[in-house]
This record gives sequence, C-alpha cells and structure tokens, in this order.
Amino acid sequence: MDTKAALKALAGLAQESRLAIVRNLVERGAIGAYAGQLAEDLQCAPATLSFHLKELSHAGLIEAQHEGRHIRYVASFQVMNGLIEYLTHNCCGGRADCFPGSACESIPKPKPKRAAAARKVAAPRRRAG
Repeated sequence: MDTKAALKALAGLAQESRLAIVRNLVERGAIGAYAGQLAEDLQCAPATLSFHLKELSHAGLIEAQHEGRHIRYVASFQVMNGLIEYLTHNCCGGRADCFPGSACESIPKPKPKRAAAARKVAAPRRRAG
C-alpha cells in the first residue's frame, strides 16, 4: 500500500458511523451483511447508511457483492491488512517479527543515562594559605 491509498483508507475510517460499519462487518467475517441488517444493527437511516457504504467502498475498505436484487457488503480484509502493514512497516527498526505483544516485549530496553547530579564529582581542593 502506498501513502495515497493509506490516506484514503484512514479518511474512510475517520467518521464514527463508518468506523462502526467496518467494525460490524469485521465481526461478521466473510459472510458480511446486507444493508438492511447493517441499518438495523447500527440504528442508521437507510439514506445515511447508503452514503457511508459508498464512502467506505470508495476507500476500498468494504466490497459490495451483488446477489440478484440484493447487495451483500463484506469487509475488505486485504485492504485492512495492507493498511496495518503500511502503518507498522518500520516498527522496531523494520524487524519483520516485531509487533506489540510478541517480540517487542523481549527487546532489551536501553538503560537510562545517569543524571549529572547523581554522578560522583570530586570537589575542588582548597589551597592552604
């Protein structure tokens, strides 16, 4: 995924109703849902839902599958995985095996540097005399 596509996907998610639609479709997996099911689940007016579905489809986050007179909407897991990969591409210096909860936790953390005040500094000697 390139930067332009990532921005388009993020913009698609940057609205409460659209984020709720995507989360609903992710929960449903490959089965997806018809618009009527989504409207019922999310308590959304059909015209409003239609607008949001169009925006999500344009962003590539959902796919519309035509089944006769009905349209089934399914989350586009390929695009979402591409977005996650784009966002985490250089995680931990580009280590491919590094994601939170796995290898990141086992990476030794750098030790904090001592503060100058904590160092033992020899006091200047006074001259006798």
